[in-house]
Amino acid sequence: MSEPAATPAASTDQHEWYADGLRFHCTQCGNCCTGPPGAVWFTPDEGRRIADHLRLDLGTFLARYTRELDGRRSLRERKTEHCIFLDRKTLPGRAVCGIYDARPTQCRTWPFWRSNLESPHAWQTAKICTPCPGMNTGPLVPIDHIRIRRDALPD
Repeated sequence: MSEPAATPAASTDQHEWYADGLRFHCTQCGNCCTGPPGAVWFTPDEGRRIADHLRLDLGTFLARYTRELDGRRSLRERKTEHCIFLDRKTLPGRAVCGIYDARPTQCRTWPFWRSNLESPHAWQTAKICTPCPGMNTGPLVPIDHIRIRRDALPD
């Protein structure tokens, strides 16, 4: 999973192209957790929550499962270029997150990142490049839910 691009927050005063909502349903494919080297950023509070979830002290969690990158902490990736917590063995044919209940905001908000919501083209590009079979399928996610996820990540 790559770092979301830092772009200005979409103004609620302007028409948002996704004002009628967007369809999304996680298929547990794991594609959003896989790909070229990237970063899964987390806050200090999220790091403590993940450590508690794993029943580790914070220092052990940081040493074992994270790396420093550009002066910040990111979850490590395996050599096969997927998140260290991605599990493809427990449920055959599915990818599950080993820290799902404690996963960082960056993961919780996919695919409703500002960079993906800039335009219909950006949304389609994310769907194709990730690739994310859950985008444009499943239930309609209303605009207020999209805004909450979009605005959860810092600029």
